[in-house]
Amino acid sequence: MVTAITQDIKISVETMYQDDYSNPGNEQFMFAYRIEIENLSEYTIQLKRRKWYIFDSNGIIREVEGEGVVGVQPIIEPGGTHAYVSGCQLSTEIGSMKGHYYMSRVIVDTEFTVDIPQFQLIAPYRLN
Repeated sequence: MVTAITQDIKISVETMYQDDYSNPGNEQFMFAYRIEIENLSEYTIQLKRRKWYIFDSNGIIREVEGEGVVGVQPIIEPGGTHAYVSGCQLSTEIGSMKGHYYMSRVIVDTEFTVDIPQFQLIAPYRLN
């Protein structure tokens, strides 16, 4: 698990290779990742947008951005958490992702950016 704290927001990431949804013969490698966002601050926050940088071992970098995460813009109270699972398909067995969440402090209406730490996407048979 990879973890980082930015402006009192803790991001933890766990990855899982999806063998059943991958097709190595067609260069399709599917990964799932679970992210937990923990609000360590004294403010209620809302996740507004996200931006991802997705790297594969062929040197290809994709950028993906949009509103919220998996269809929601969660509001997280002080001490609260929000977790979700999503996925990413690569054309190689090894890659990585990193990014940013764009958030706001609800009552004071100030925006800030939270780093999503870089995490590895590796088909487990590559580790042997």
